[in-house]
Amino acid sequence: MDWCIKDSALDGGQNDDTERGSAVVEFTFLAVLLMVPLVYFIITVGQIQGGSFAVVGAADQAAKVFVAQADPESGRIAAEQAVMLALADHGHPAANAHMETVCQPADCSAAGSAVTVTVHLSVPLPFVPFNDSLGLTVSELSGSATQIVGRFR
Repeated sequence: MDWCIKDSALDGGQNDDTERGSAVVEFTFLAVLLMVPLVYFIITVGQIQGGSFAVVGAADQAAKVFVAQADPESGRIAAEQAVMLALADHGHPAANAHMETVCQPADCSAAGSAVTVTVHLSVPLPFVPFNDSLGLTVSELSGSATQIVGRFR
C-alpha cells in the first residue's frame, strides 16, 4: 500500500500523459515572444549609434573639405559631397540628411574665419515596410564641426 501512495505522489495524482512535451512548447513560445522585441531593440539602438558616428564623421570631413577650397561656393559643393560619402560609408542614404554651413565672420574665404558645418540625420525605424510613405523615424541626430580658414592655401 505504501508504494501506491509514492507513485501517485510522484505523478501528481494523475496517470495521464497529455501534458507530456508541453514545457518545450511553452518555452519556445515565451522565448520567441520575449526575444523578438529584444533583438529589434538592439538593432534599433545599433542604427542610432551608427547614425551618430555618421553625422560626427560627416560634419568633420565636410568642415575640413570646405576650408580647403578656394571660394565658398566650391566649398559648399565639396562639403555636400563629403557628407554624402561619409553617410554612405555608414549605410545611411543622403536623402535622410541635410547640411548647414555657418561662417563667423560672414566672409567664409577670409583667413581666420571659423566655418561650422552641421549635419542633421533622420534615422528611420529598421525593417518597417512602406517607411518612405509613413515617415517613421526613431531619432533625429545632428553633429557639428568647426574649422578655421588658414592664412595660406
